[in-house]
Amino acid sequence: MTVVETVLARTPEPLRSVLIKHREMLKFAIVGGTTFLVDNGVWYLLKLSVLEQKPTTAKAIAIIVATIVSYVLNREWSFRTRGGRERTHEAALFFVISGVAVVVNLIPLYASRYVLHLEVPYVARFVQEIADFASGSIIGMLLAMVFRFWGFKKWVFPDELGERRERRRDTPVTRLPR
Repeated sequence: MTVVETVLARTPEPLRSVLIKHREMLKFAIVGGTTFLVDNGVWYLLKLSVLEQKPTTAKAIAIIVATIVSYVLNREWSFRTRGGRERTHEAALFFVISGVAVVVNLIPLYASRYVLHLEVPYVARFVQEIADFASGSIIGMLLAMVFRFWGFKKWVFPDELGERRERRRDTPVTRLPR
């Protein structure tokens, strides 16, 4: 049983129909949850060790690592029925959209730290960490996720393969005589 089938099997019926209709979005959300864990794991590992004085740099590195994981998972699972472009062109578009999304993701963290001054010594360390998590991992990631989903569907993984499959399915099969 696949991950999506497992999730759908445990979902109540009214919601299950919506999720089946938006299966691609469900897969994108599962990939997003996975990369959320990768992103935050790498961010906190860096932020609490070698990049303690540079939380925005640590977040940028974490986002880049999570973006690479995201490309592989989205290409091979979420949007595998889409696309049709040459892989290098597709990857370039993916990373351009993701690069813009990195900026979108970093804006709330930057504003929290350097505009609102929610950092030590202006606030307690606990408040700083809560503000960093809320701005960098919740607000920034949600904004970037919406932008990525839209950008990936529109430019990176357009429904060219799906349209070709539809045309093939609608075209009657003609067989040559033996």
